[in-house]
Amino acid sequence: MPIVFILFVIIPIIEITLLINIGQLIGAWYTIGLVLLSAFIGVNMLRYQGLATLGRAQQKMAQGEMPQQEMIEGLVLAVGGALLITPGFVTDVIGFCCLIPLTRIGFIKIAKGRFKSKISAGGFTNMHSSSHFSSGPFTAQERDQGNTFEGEFTQEKEISAAIVDAQSASKKERD
Repeated sequence: MPIVFILFVIIPIIEITLLINIGQLIGAWYTIGLVLLSAFIGVNMLRYQGLATLGRAQQKMAQGEMPQQEMIEGLVLAVGGALLITPGFVTDVIGFCCLIPLTRIGFIKIAKGRFKSKISAGGFTNMHSSSHFSSGPFTAQERDQGNTFEGEFTQEKEISAAIVDAQSASKKERD
């Protein structure tokens, strides 16, 4: 409950106070310009970092590994992007920290530590993760039981073309 209170009450109050004070110091239009500039820079950083993270995730999946770190990084990037779009300087600083790789990794380590402690405290200590993931609804043991099915197939277009050819050939024979 206290974290929700901070997020939805305290941070907007801090943001409004900062915006007013900075607006009085440098002017309202310059303050608006700074807010828009930070959003523009943040969106471009988000795009670059997001594509890099997506590339690493695709590379891991192609190797048959679960891209756990990249999925968490993608979540942190999404939060950072949302914070950068939100007007204000405190949210911009936190958002930029989510986009910079060094600080993003620090956030992830902190979050992993808190998450692991909550899982072990909640009685979920027998959970485990695998570095490889399977495709399909079967477990590795079920797939390895030797049930292999072989067969042939043809595409429907090829069958339709063959039927048309056969019909025209039989029509020519009748004529």
